[in-house]
Amino acid sequence: MKQYIPNFITLLNLFSGCAATVFAVLNHLELAALFVFFGIFFDFFDGLAARILKVQSEVGVQLDSLADMVTSGLVPGIVMFQLLKMAETGGWNMGFFGHGTDITLLPFFGFIITLGSAYRLAKFNVDENQVSSFIGLPTPANALLILSLPLILLYHNNDVLNGVILNQWFLMALTLISAFLLNSRIELFALKFKNWSFRDNGLRYLFVIGSLILLLTLKFLAIPIIILFYVVTSLLTPKG
Repeated sequence: MKQYIPNFITLLNLFSGCAATVFAVLNHLELAALFVFFGIFFDFFDGLAARILKVQSEVGVQLDSLADMVTSGLVPGIVMFQLLKMAETGGWNMGFFGHGTDITLLPFFGFIITLGSAYRLAKFNVDENQVSSFIGLPTPANALLILSLPLILLYHNNDVLNGVILNQWFLMALTLISAFLLNSRIELFALKFKNWSFRDNGLRYLFVIGSLILLLTLKFLAIPIIILFYVVTSLLTPKG
């Protein structure tokens, strides 16, 4: 029976991603972010449960990536679509099958994130070297980066921040940077705890503690800073 526990947790990730997709399409981005957070929580613990119970399986690996494709791939693309739609001031009005619509071409640019996520997850599934580290930004980290934007708009309500986030050129640039980081050759440490020893997981503990401090002090504005901190720390950490 225990071999089914990690896969059940992974399915909770997928369910969270499905719920987040619905809310993102409806432009309820706060609820979409909430369910993405739930999904990433389950994504972290399914692998941990599999290692603790010693029931890792190929099915679990594939199921995990399929769930991540929805929660951390599709949803961020839809959220960027919505942000670009809010940011644009005009554009070419498209018609579908002869019917007018207020949707322009620009928001679809956000789905580059979804395409980049799909490619990154496909590479991850066939790469046997990404065990104790990642090559490229993991899709959950990227999803947190994108989902932090509407939360910053809602909870920080700063005119300067709002002006930056709702600038279409900023959003387009972030979309391209996101897709690049997902598929870059940058080696990033993995938050996978094989045990609870500080000696074996010192960097991971320091990163988690530092992230918690930033979240408590800066709230949602801390998320982009944490992602940047994650990348920079990984680059400065000696490899091997």
